[in-house]
Amino acid sequence: MLTLCQALNSGLRRAMEDDDKVLLMGEDVGRLGGVFRVTDGLQKDFGEARVVDTTLAESGIIGTAIGLALRGYRPVCEIQFDGFVYPAFNQIVSQLAKMRARTGGRTGLPVVVRIPVGGGIGAVEHHSESNEAYFAHTAGLRVVYCASPDDAHWMIRQAVAGDDPVIFYEPKRRYWVKGEVTTAGPPLPLDRARTVRQGTDVTLLTYGGTVATCVAAAEAAAQEGRDIEVIDLRSISPLDVATIEESVRRTGRAVVVHEAPTFAGFGAEVVAQVTSRCFYSLEAPVERVGGFNLPYPPAKVEEEYLPDLDRILDAVDRVLAA
Repeated sequence: MLTLCQALNSGLRRAMEDDDKVLLMGEDVGRLGGVFRVTDGLQKDFGEARVVDTTLAESGIIGTAIGLALRGYRPVCEIQFDGFVYPAFNQIVSQLAKMRARTGGRTGLPVVVRIPVGGGIGAVEHHSESNEAYFAHTAGLRVVYCASPDDAHWMIRQAVAGDDPVIFYEPKRRYWVKGEVTTAGPPLPLDRARTVRQGTDVTLLTYGGTVATCVAAAEAAAQEGRDIEVIDLRSISPLDVATIEESVRRTGRAVVVHEAPTFAGFGAEVVAQVTSRCFYSLEAPVERVGGFNLPYPPAKVEEEYLPDLDRILDAVDRVLAA
């Protein structure tokens, strides 16, 4: 049994053992092992040339990683907290995402940008944001979101081994949750969704920190005779629309759940895909549950902001009542 944090560490270690061109970069990732200790012990074992403590300059971190990738390296960059990625936004959107198209497919940039994301840890401003919609909207990037130790281990290895730039989200409130990590190989391709719980009445479409919340909601609903399916999207760009479509066509009802504000959030794209592909199978309008269209609140009221069982079950009631 490993925590999600330990599973990421073991995945990074294996990636570095498998390819000496893999290196880690970020603020305090070396000697300290990262603020969440995801990279703990890696600098000691692989040296300061492969686990690099950088200055506090996110644009510089990504810019340097782009140059290294052009010379054949595979950098894995840590952005210390979700809200710290904005100084690097220009490098990611204007350079990292565009190089393959700019060179007519001749040059890829195998850079992984790790971002601890989301709320639930009682942090201050700019430490609990969910900004996946910005990057999912950017062509040229893969955007993935682990939710369990097993996925954390295998998805980071798959992301590092691939030839595309990857925004790799890690739900920080799940860092200390334990689970089994398989040894036989990756259970799924990086861009496939996972059916976490099978059901027949409603499909819950979710990812990241809200996967466990949706499973808990489904188990609570089961006590009232409602059979709810939970799908962890895992990859939000590209999106596994085939798995989504198969489930919603079967259940006839869907609720999309994520931490980010629902206004122009990624869930709106999921709703659009479901409505377009499953229109004649839907028994009710697709509902969304997420954060409110406000800056992330102070820690003492964040539980009022984050989707919880009551809000999810209210949405399930609405689609079943339609």
